[in-house]
Amino acid sequence: MTLVAILSGAGISTDSGIPDYRGPNGLWRKDPEAEKLVTYDFYMTDPEIRRRSWQMRRTSATWHAEPNAAHRAVADLERAGVPVRVITQNVDGLHQLAGVSARKVLELHGTAREVVCTRCHARSPMAQALTRVEAGEADPACTVCGGILKSATVMFGERLDPVVLGEAMSIAKACEVFIAVGTTLQVQPAASLAGIAAEYGARLIVVNAEPTPYDDLAEETIREPIGTALPSLLARLSAEADAGADAGADAGADAGADG
Repeated sequence: MTLVAILSGAGISTDSGIPDYRGPNGLWRKDPEAEKLVTYDFYMTDPEIRRRSWQMRRTSATWHAEPNAAHRAVADLERAGVPVRVITQNVDGLHQLAGVSARKVLELHGTAREVVCTRCHARSPMAQALTRVEAGEADPACTVCGGILKSATVMFGERLDPVVLGEAMSIAKACEVFIAVGTTLQVQPAASLAGIAAEYGARLIVVNAEPTPYDDLAEETIREPIGTALPSLLARLSAEADAGADAGADAGADAGADG
């Protein structure tokens, strides 16, 4: 069956109440100083930045967000039996909450639902760290070694995990359909996955409100709202997969009869 790869960006989660970063109303446009809170060098060298970062995490919309129709449509596609791999630039975990198998989701930029020690690399749930912040620890340290804790996300100035990126590139090369949804396709190296998929013969589909640098390579560009456009698109792909399976079964039956 056709392997469908879905590269999702911040736009897929805006209907869940999580603001994007680079859109017309994005966080970085409204408050450029907010970038410092997720920039590794500032975070590691400035205790005040860390204290502000913990307060930002504490009040994040992620903790109250629920998967929306677009996330559920991806999970429905997997349940329908279509081979699906999700490569997400998001750190909110909403694909998994919607029901997509965790092993089929590659989180390019890590996850906000865990923290990691910058010294010993011990990981633990974000909820535990936030409980400590609520109790009065402005900048909670690692309970194992006393090192600086950070969200288990890829901050500005950090490299993507090369293993995760390598898996994403392999998926881009192997898929028959590559859907870029809710992403400006401007942040590298994630954006290059769309070009790799097209280069290796995948059918590239871009679902995004604004134009992207890869639109010229796309077989189809969809500008409608993601919450309705993606479920419609994935339902169409599922129907195409079913039709292809039925055609293959009929051809096999005919061949058997001829033999």
